[in-house]
Amino acid sequence: MQRVARAEVRIREPDGSRRLAGRIGAGLLLLVGLTHTDAEEQLRWMADKIVGLRIFQDDDDKMNRSVGDVGGSLLVVSQFTLYGDAGKGRRPSFIDAARPEQAIPLYERFLALLQASGHPVEAGEFGAMMEVELINDGPVTLWLEK
Repeated sequence: MQRVARAEVRIREPDGSRRLAGRIGAGLLLLVGLTHTDAEEQLRWMADKIVGLRIFQDDDDKMNRSVGDVGGSLLVVSQFTLYGDAGKGRRPSFIDAARPEQAIPLYERFLALLQASGHPVEAGEFGAMMEVELINDGPVTLWLEK
């Protein structure tokens, strides 16, 4: 999760062209990796934690406001490489990443939970080659896992 001044994700098409998939102003860029043990419990916890986490500055320049408090948006990008293990050899292993048949429904459910929170949500496209552009605000970057 990165606090951003702005962010966007573009899909890189097979012909080399690019298509805008999502764009936000101030808010949070969420790079989402899913593993074999993830289920509804983790998704609910993550969605609730993300929309309630106070990591935006208040009037005293302290992290005391949530994404909703500042009228921010969420940009969600699936990224299985977060579960890459480069501990051995020269090529990362991705055996800890959930396979698409498990990960796609989890990713879609996670998006639905975030949308149900009432915050504006934009998203990349699961499994697509994507380009993510952002201006990290702070910088503030946090790793959340349950």
